[in-house]
Amino acid sequence: MTDTATARRSRITPEREAELYGAVLDLLREVGYDALTMDAVAARTRSSKATLYRQWGGKADLVVRAIRHSKPGRIDEIDTGSLRGDLHALVRLEDDCTIERNSALMRGVAMAMHNNADLRAAFRSQLVEPEMSSFHEVIQRAVDRGEVRPDCPALDFLLHMMVGGFATRALLDDQPPTQAFLTSYIDAVVLPALGVPTT
Repeated sequence: MTDTATARRSRITPEREAELYGAVLDLLREVGYDALTMDAVAARTRSSKATLYRQWGGKADLVVRAIRHSKPGRIDEIDTGSLRGDLHALVRLEDDCTIERNSALMRGVAMAMHNNADLRAAFRSQLVEPEMSSFHEVIQRAVDRGEVRPDCPALDFLLHMMVGGFATRALLDDQPPTQAFLTSYIDAVVLPALGVPTT
């Protein structure tokens, strides 16, 4: 975040910011990204449209920041002492109901990104790149502990594997991802690819 963006955003209290982000996510679930307007956000949050633009610049930035704000914790803050424990703890950050709601939300945003360069750029810079950096820290700890070989070819695909399990559950099985599914997926697919024991 730039210093200018930080200065602009500092006028809103954390409580008000959380309220705005919650309203944005509610609208996103109700109408989807393409139909979501700054006018609708302003009406829902009892804000002026000018304030929203001054604080966030536009819809793409506001939506991505709302998604980022809703994330339950940072991946790199999880340190159970083992990669298996870290990945299982990551899955447990959200209950099944929240996972289902967020899965549907992310599918809608992913579809919108295909036709919206601003959304794609904001999503990459504010969510994908920080997540990749956090995953690299988790993996580096596993390498440092000797759990994963530093030359393991699957290391570059860890985030792809995790996102794949999450995203394809609904597509292939017509079911939302659940903690049980994701934990089993980690043990059956991700950890063996990395050469990590699952017991």
